[in-house]
Amino acid sequence: MIKKIAIACDHGGVGLKKFLKDQSFSLEIEWIDLGTHSEDSVDYPDYGYALSETITRGEAEYGIAICGSGIGISIACNRNDNIRAAVCTNTTMARLTRIDNNANVLCLGARIIGDVLAYDIVETFLTTKFESGGRHERRVNKLKREN
Repeated sequence: MIKKIAIACDHGGVGLKKFLKDQSFSLEIEWIDLGTHSEDSVDYPDYGYALSETITRGEAEYGIAICGSGIGISIACNRNDNIRAAVCTNTTMARLTRIDNNANVLCLGARIIGDVLAYDIVETFLTTKFESGGRHERRVNKLKREN
């Protein structure tokens, strides 16, 4: 089954985004590339918002957002009520944010982690399922604004 994954970055994440898109993952991925495509300075919120809206509209199941640290773009993504974005710097964080938090956007810091580690984090994030039911689902439901 093909997974549609939105991917976006600011100028600090262009190289890592290209690296990830060029890799073979255990899943068949159709990338929805929302930019940016050069190292010319841009504003990360524009790309975080675009990625969040793409997921909200149902055009992608998950997103990968990249900036220099991963932090700024994660803040932008999390401004959308439908997004649970998490910065991950290792595979344990990626696994737990899917199992416990049902995160739908993975944020990476291109200046923090290397390409190979980023690949492993993305692979873990995309192949780990949320532990639905019980305490995790109850907690995730409390993140919705109507609660």
